[in-house]
Amino acid sequence: MAAIDTQTHSSRTAIFRKLITTAAYYAAFIGLGLGVAAIGPTLPDLARHTRSHLDEISFLFTAHSTGYLLGCLLAGHIYDRVRGHPVMVLMLIAMAATMFLVPLTSLLWLLTLVIFLLGLAGSILDVGGNTLLVWIHQDKVGPYMNGLHAFFGVGTVIAPVVIALLVQLSGDILWAYWALAFYLLPIAVWLARLPSPTHVQNQNNAPARISDYPLVALIVLLFILYVGSEFAMGGWLYSYAVAMKLADTVSAAYLTSVFWGAFTFARLLGVPISLRVRPRYILLGDFATAILGVALILIWSNSSLALWVGSILTGLGMASIIPVILSLAERRMVITGRVTSFFFAGGSVGGMILPWLIGQFFESLGPPVAMWGILLSLIAATLVLLAILKTTRVRMTSSQAALPDAIVQAPISYKH
Repeated sequence: MAAIDTQTHSSRTAIFRKLITTAAYYAAFIGLGLGVAAIGPTLPDLARHTRSHLDEISFLFTAHSTGYLLGCLLAGHIYDRVRGHPVMVLMLIAMAATMFLVPLTSLLWLLTLVIFLLGLAGSILDVGGNTLLVWIHQDKVGPYMNGLHAFFGVGTVIAPVVIALLVQLSGDILWAYWALAFYLLPIAVWLARLPSPTHVQNQNNAPARISDYPLVALIVLLFILYVGSEFAMGGWLYSYAVAMKLADTVSAAYLTSVFWGAFTFARLLGVPISLRVRPRYILLGDFATAILGVALILIWSNSSLALWVGSILTGLGMASIIPVILSLAERRMVITGRVTSFFFAGGSVGGMILPWLIGQFFESLGPPVAMWGILLSLIAATLVLLAILKTTRVRMTSSQAALPDAIVQAPISYKH
């Protein structure tokens, strides 16, 4: 009996540790969302601070995504070899420092460097949270992954609201960025006190291998196309609404918040849905909804109501795409730090290219170029998804059924 009680207590302790660690990742991803969503609503103010035009200040998206790309390429090697939590703590501190500096920087080239560093730190944190969460929950990661990205959405909802309120109170973006930066520091302290999980297949720090290069390439392409559309929608929606005279500056900030609010709501809704519906069906529904939302905005381009409805539908559709793609990938291949880093490196390429291209033509061709770019990117992503579903299959289904439960469940270990 004593042995059974000891085993039960050990099992409960392990479950509690998993939940506490997962909660810390969720809090960190709120901060990640804050950093990503802050740039769009403050773009005109940053342009005034640096005395630059929109086509020039739009290079901040490229700088952020370039930092994200470099960080993703570095992160995979880092998390496969060293303890993950100290790395994530350093990145949270770095993000707080860069967000503190953003409103103090009046030179465009220097602001570009600061945003680049913000993207670098954010990407390493992003890859770490996604990779370590898979290592903790493994084949049961689906709902937890949706939860992780739902809390990223919480950060993206909070950012425009906090910025709009604090700018109204102070007349400047200084305290808005500082408030977002100060949030990150307690999370860094919390995460520093938790042990780091490691993948059971890589406890000896051996070089991580990629099991399926063609599938990795297809998913990377899917990330490029989808993340480009998400970053473009989140980054240009504010400027689109103002330029089309469908909203004033305050209403446009709230419109951006509503887009991210729908995004967050759908990610929370995706947690129970992911327990009952296969990833392929969720993704097909997501892309169809997002495409419909952007199409409504373009068809009724002079309607403020269509803009609000279309933005909500687009947010609902885009919400669970990234976490469900990761769940889909986990079913078809072994997920290592390197694999996750390649996925998010692809995302950073998309986040770099499409928002920048929109910035180059936003004034010369008109604001609708933003929505056309997003729509075409979503359609192309849907075609890539169909190719993935057509050419790949769930891995090791029959083999796992023949293995003992202890092997199939692949328990994690923690590095102290």
